[in-house]
Amino acid sequence: MKLLMIYAYRFHFRTAAKTLEDVDDTSEDGELHNAQIAFIQVEKQDEEDLKTKETKLVKNLKWAARKNDTNTIALHSFAHLSESKADPESTRLVLNNAEKRLATSGFEVVQTPFGYFLDLDLETPGLSLARIFKDL
Repeated sequence: MKLLMIYAYRFHFRTAAKTLEDVDDTSEDGELHNAQIAFIQVEKQDEEDLKTKETKLVKNLKWAARKNDTNTIALHSFAHLSESKADPESTRLVLNNAEKRLATSGFEVVQTPFGYFLDLDLETPGLSLARIFKDL
């Protein structure tokens, strides 16, 4: 699993193009402020032990959010961090489970629309912990 975490003063997203035929049609437009944004790629080899990868994902997100003094986390499936891609259902399962676990820990969690390319607008500070990449 690859994880790019970006702390954002402002994160705006809008659906642009549907990429998976089996997802519902939607038109979403959302904006978060002072949020930890997680660009997540679940890889094929992660399917052997999704629970362990999910736990590492949640721990890293909690740590980064606390370091950036935010209680808001956005989960975004981003299949451009590696050539290896898990099945879409495995990715969706990891994102949904991570959302539940983070919400149970008191975080406000938003998932961007799954199976869509999005128009993104991101405003982020020039701080060392504002951009963190992890290979989980």
